Amino acid sequence: MSDVSGLYEVTATTPMGNQTMTLSIEADGNRFTGRSSGQMGASEIDGTIDGDTIKWKQPITVPMPLTLECSATISGDSISGAIDTGSFGSFPIIGKRVG
Repeated sequence: MSDVSGLYEVTATTPMGNQTMTLSIEADGNRFTGRSSGQMGASEIDGTIDGDTIKWKQPITVPMPLTLECSATISGDSISGAIDTGSFGSFPIIGKRVG
């Protein structure tokens, strides 16, 4: 298992255009806590770690109230994965560790 802790700049490619966010992740065993902030608002997040893969749920209010189900793999300083919005589909995310 690699250390997934850090600060990441992430972009989601959506039908509404690219949505950028900053993820801060602090690993603790097979769980993590952190914060997501960006164009869709800000929220505290917590989730699971399985090897290099993190998973979390994230509530948003912009552009409408939804709970996003997120999964990403961290490889070195790169992060990539997907955000599942439920009935609106799933969208890719990609980014890099910046701190």
